[in-house]
Order: sequence, then C-alpha cells, then structure tokens
Amino acid sequence: MSPSDRSRRGQPLERLRGRLSGAEEGWFFAQIADQVAKRRRELRLSQAELADLCDTTQSAIARLESGGRPPRIDTLMRIANALDCELAVELRPRTRLRKEASGVDTD
Repeated sequence: MSPSDRSRRGQPLERLRGRLSGAEEGWFFAQIADQVAKRRRELRLSQAELADLCDTTQSAIARLESGGRPPRIDTLMRIANALDCELAVELRPRTRLRKEASGVDTD
C-alpha cells in the first residue's frame, strides 16, 4: 500500500472520490454521503434506525456514509424520504449548443 493510499484510508470522502472513475462523480457521491450522515445526526438517528425507516440494512447505511459504495437511486430516494428531505438531481449542460459556440446567428 502506497503512502498516499494509507493517508486516504479512513477518510471516507477521499476514499469515495478515489474509487469512482471521474472526479465530478466522486465529488457528487461524497457530498451525498456527507449530507446523509449530517442529516441523520441532526435527527438523532442511529444508522440502524435510519436503515429500518428506509427498508435497508445498517451496513448499507454505513457503506454509503463511509464512501464504500455509491447508492442506488431508489435507495437514495428512500433515505431522503426517511430523513424528511427533498432529493434534487439535475442535469446541466457542460457546454453550450454548437451553434452558440461557433458564433453562428440562427435568427
């Protein structure tokens, strides 16, 4: 195990970022994991209690919070519901339309 691997060990957000192929995807799931853990603590729920509320296992909640595995969307929807949260996912274009980018006036 390299020194950088050892330094990331135990750092859930960094571990999650490293496991996913793209940096943006890793950051997205790391933010979700952090938000789930924070909201669960705000509601004073244990991982087991949250798991019961969303029909999953305590180990699944622990894996999500520790960055072990990105959640499936249906699981994430159940978790959001159990945490009394709105789940908002949006798609944003990375680039402008080709016509705009090329400077061609379409009017």
